[in-house]
Amino acid sequence: QVQLVESGGGLVQAGGSLRLSCAASRSIVSINPVCWYRQAPGKQREWVAIITSSGGTNYADSVKGRFTISRDNAKNTVYLQMNSLKPEDTAVYYCNGILLGRSYWGQGTQVTVSS
Repeated sequence: QVQLVESGGGLVQAGGSLRLSCAASRSIVSINPVCWYRQAPGKQREWVAIITSSGGTNYADSVKGRFTISRDNAKNTVYLQMNSLKPEDTAVYYCNGILLGRSYWGQGTQVTVSS
């Protein structure tokens, strides 16, 4: 029904920035909502951010003020702009979308923040 592919991860120093992308195989207008999650080594997966088709957004307290979720409908892509990165942001980041009541996950992209 839909494929989600994350990209943009990598190695960055503390205080730096990265922009993650979640590309969908169909119009993101029909995928509602889209969320970003992350999972650090040895820890459970945690919710990071959400965006609805109407443009509403919310964030986990741990990233509020540093991360921004957005979408580009023409490119069928949702983004996560990450600024002022900290070592504790190190994790595999996943995007998730709901389509016709079903949940879809991407394969994840690794973000590593060095001290």
